[in-house]
Amino acid sequence: MAETTKKRVLCIEDEAEMIDLIRLILGRSGFDVKGAAGGREGLELVRKEKPDLVLLDLMMPDMDGWEVYQQMKADEATRDIPVIVVTAKAQNIDKVLGLHIAKVDDYIAKPFSPQELLASIDTVLGKKNA
Repeated sequence: MAETTKKRVLCIEDEAEMIDLIRLILGRSGFDVKGAAGGREGLELVRKEKPDLVLLDLMMPDMDGWEVYQQMKADEATRDIPVIVVTAKAQNIDKVLGLHIAKVDDYIAKPFSPQELLASIDTVLGKKNA
């Protein structure tokens, strides 16, 4: 069964190069990727676009990723959108806390390989469609 519509991914990330990299990796796999250069812009786009998935950086200058995440989950219109947290802080305690307390769908640490990113997205979107 072929999907006619591309899955839409919103990448909320304050580094333009990282958005470009993710767009390149996911574009090759048939995703439609939009980027937001910070938390506030990202939250607006989530509400407007209702993407299939959000890739969320935690460390951003204007509004950090946890704030974006909490606001998404507090809003009925966006609370069911899966979120994969992308962060440079690769400490295991963060991973455990993030996944269990905040209930994020998955977590990848920078730097990550294209395979890791795609595997995480497949897992999360697969769970949603299961």
